[in-house]
Amino acid sequence: MAVAIIIPARFASTRYPGKPLVPLTGIEGEQKPLIIRSWEAACSVEGVDRVVVATDDERIAEVVRKAGGEALMTPSSCRNGTERCAAALDQLGDDFDLIINFQGDAPLTPAFIVEKLIQIMKSSPEYGIATPAVTTSPAVRFQLFDDQQHGLVGGTTVVCNAKGEALYFSKSVIPHLSKTNRTDPVLPIYLHIGLYAYRPQALRSYASWQPSSLELIEGLEQLRFLDAGVAVKVSVINKPDLELWELNNPVDRNLIEATLMARGIK
Repeated sequence: MAVAIIIPARFASTRYPGKPLVPLTGIEGEQKPLIIRSWEAACSVEGVDRVVVATDDERIAEVVRKAGGEALMTPSSCRNGTERCAAALDQLGDDFDLIINFQGDAPLTPAFIVEKLIQIMKSSPEYGIATPAVTTSPAVRFQLFDDQQHGLVGGTTVVCNAKGEALYFSKSVIPHLSKTNRTDPVLPIYLHIGLYAYRPQALRSYASWQPSSLELIEGLEQLRFLDAGVAVKVSVINKPDLELWELNNPVDRNLIEATLMARGIK
């Protein structure tokens, strides 16, 4: 199975303009732009034939190429990362059986999670899309609830059916928990990881559909698949100690840099 990773990146983020070029400091004090740290994380994944950044901004493309990466220019009309991945398909050609959407604001994504997602798609040909989620520790849940209480858009949670298929994704914490049981370590609170594996046809179909109302309300691109009746396989990672914060808000920068240093990443 030929696999390509596409990292979608745009400069004009509504909540955090210029986010892909925000510098992040590693353990040795070296600053690298967010998009480069995400690209380096993607390049560490085994079993991948090509890694590209898909963007609509020459500033991002220039930074990627200067670091030795490959950048593809895509239309500024792309409404989300999935549409941008679809827009890059024609430039990639028809040589790939699987496309991985590796989020440009998620440099902490471990390679093993991507590799597990690839294996699931290899062994489950009935699915056109799969995505991972991780079990949450009480500390992560506290951060999710704290973000929600202060009106910040933090992590996304997901609930699944008995077959491990997504029922719903939300930027609110789901399912609902009372304050008395939020620290229960066995509760099914799954933090969605913004990472997707698509078969090319599923990606092309997505680009042909109009955004769903729930997608627009939540601001979650994957809800378009659910609205269209497409099963989304969820790979649950039972490792609640993982630190997987994305750079959604400026305050997340400190969390990410602390984790880079804890992992010994330069």
